[in-house]
Amino acid sequence: MLTEQDYKDGQVILIDKPLEWSSFQVVNKIRWHIRKKFNLKKIKVGHAGTLDPLATGLLVLCTGKFTKKLQDFQGQIKEYTGTITLGATTPSYDLETEINQTYPTEHITAEIVKKTTEQFLGDIDQYPPVFSALKKDGKRLYEYAREGEAVEIKSRKITISEFEITRIELPEVDFRVVCSKGTYIRSLANDFGKALHSGGYLSALRRTKIGDFSTEKALTIEEFEALLTPEISNP
Repeated sequence: MLTEQDYKDGQVILIDKPLEWSSFQVVNKIRWHIRKKFNLKKIKVGHAGTLDPLATGLLVLCTGKFTKKLQDFQGQIKEYTGTITLGATTPSYDLETEINQTYPTEHITAEIVKKTTEQFLGDIDQYPPVFSALKKDGKRLYEYAREGEAVEIKSRKITISEFEITRIELPEVDFRVVCSKGTYIRSLANDFGKALHSGGYLSALRRTKIGDFSTEKALTIEEFEALLTPEISNP
């Protein structure tokens, strides 16, 4: 059983983020459980890399002195699995916004889908989504987007080392991607649709790995609470 001092000295906590929770909400919940357990006024808790509310999977949290390591974890290679829905686009490149345009998919075959992944392997230039938390002139891009204000977005260099297609049932395509820090899978879905001379948006996303950490070792929020306070789960 970890002590109050253990959490202050620093712990790495792997959480499997549930759907529709923000990364910030998860951090707040875990911090609240630790504070409640040890009757603390405050304890540092942070996460190494945001997951969108519509994504599930691995969040690496650090407590106490280990929050200084967050930058190191953020820079590590990440693995994602998910689904791209072809034949349509959305302004946010995912299900946060409604479909704004549809495209033909009759010309798309399994062979073409698998061949097209090759265009995205290696070092590539990628434009972040307009609906993202990146800042421009002190304001987040999604704030500009929601106000209908056009803003110039610069591309960034990213690296995709693996892009595997795991299921094709058009219009849905399942994938597994291994990529560098700063990669937007939503942008990849949008760009993949364009490369197929159609449209595409991200309809499901799960982060499975960050460096050597994986969801196999991650706890749900409920499991963490039970671990922290076994007297509650086993009266």
